[in-house]
Amino acid sequence: MKTIERYVFGSFLSSFLLAFLVLSFVLTIGLLVQIVDLVMDGVPMPVVGEFCLVALPETLQWSMPLALLVSSILVFSRLSADSEIAAMRACGVNLLSVVRWPVLFAVLCSVLGFWVNNEIVPRGHEVRRTLKSKVSVQAGLSVLEPGRVIDDFPHVKLYFGGKEGNWLHDLVVLDYSNPKFDRLITADKALVTQDGADISLELYRMTVDPMDENHRTMARANRFVYTMTNVIKTATYKRRTKDYRFGEMRERIRTFERETSEKEGKDVGRAEKIQRDFARRELSEHRVELNKRLVFAMASVCFVLIGIPLGLRSQRKESTIGMAISLAVSLGYYVVVILMLSCEKQYWMRPDILIWLPVAACFALSVKLMRRHL
Repeated sequence: MKTIERYVFGSFLSSFLLAFLVLSFVLTIGLLVQIVDLVMDGVPMPVVGEFCLVALPETLQWSMPLALLVSSILVFSRLSADSEIAAMRACGVNLLSVVRWPVLFAVLCSVLGFWVNNEIVPRGHEVRRTLKSKVSVQAGLSVLEPGRVIDDFPHVKLYFGGKEGNWLHDLVVLDYSNPKFDRLITADKALVTQDGADISLELYRMTVDPMDENHRTMARANRFVYTMTNVIKTATYKRRTKDYRFGEMRERIRTFERETSEKEGKDVGRAEKIQRDFARRELSEHRVELNKRLVFAMASVCFVLIGIPLGLRSQRKESTIGMAISLAVSLGYYVVVILMLSCEKQYWMRPDILIWLPVAACFALSVKLMRRHL
């Protein structure tokens, strides 16, 4: 690497790291709020840790391309404004050799983004959707926190003032499982245990009002066992398109392709036509999802290729102009992708192909702009 190339790439890399840290912090604020809410709700730390491991890397698919775009525009606009690009040309330095290392670094980031989008992000979607069932099964009694009304269980609301291990103090239970009447149960203390999907409360010095359907009066007892049956359930979870990784996605696409090709050109009945149309829609949805991940990964290369010539065009106030250009480019890129995602089931439009329009536009525009500076 020559001295000039090392100087330009060093400036580019330092700007990228700073922009990446700032953007990552901004993008993870909402995620940190979710993590704090999970901890405050008593979710076990292993479940929270699993959520963090798959959720935090998801920000890479947004922060890394945007940081590359910002750094490429700011660095090359500064070089252009300080007449360093003009000096390089006067010395016979080829501009392509100067931009080579930032582009190669962007290619490396695209490879990393491809892995994140196809392995980490699908896992994050699946973990978030199964989090509620994991909390119900793994957390069990740990979701019981003092000082707040607990309505996580069906047909029952709980409140208690203190907790020591499995002992609850100053317990109040509102039981509305019977549609004909509601029961209010109070106890000085209660021993709570879990048996499968049931939670049992061994109440001491308790009152219940009313006692049951036939006795609508208040009753008292020194000890009484109250059982909430089948309140902790393992939620059934059906995987969605976003939850499949690259290999699984390719296999499902091949399956839907076989289903649609077998019925093409045949005189089939109404039921078969509905099945074929469903397979086409599912095939289009999977194709769009797979291509979306590739387009998101290609954003790193596209943003650098478009950011370098746009930065060279800026002569003064490169920070303000660079930020404005970065916002416009990234917004246009992702708007087209989101628009195609909204049409993912309209297979006749071929949204899986149209989703590559921003990539093609970035390459065409970068070639056109770079030719003016060579």
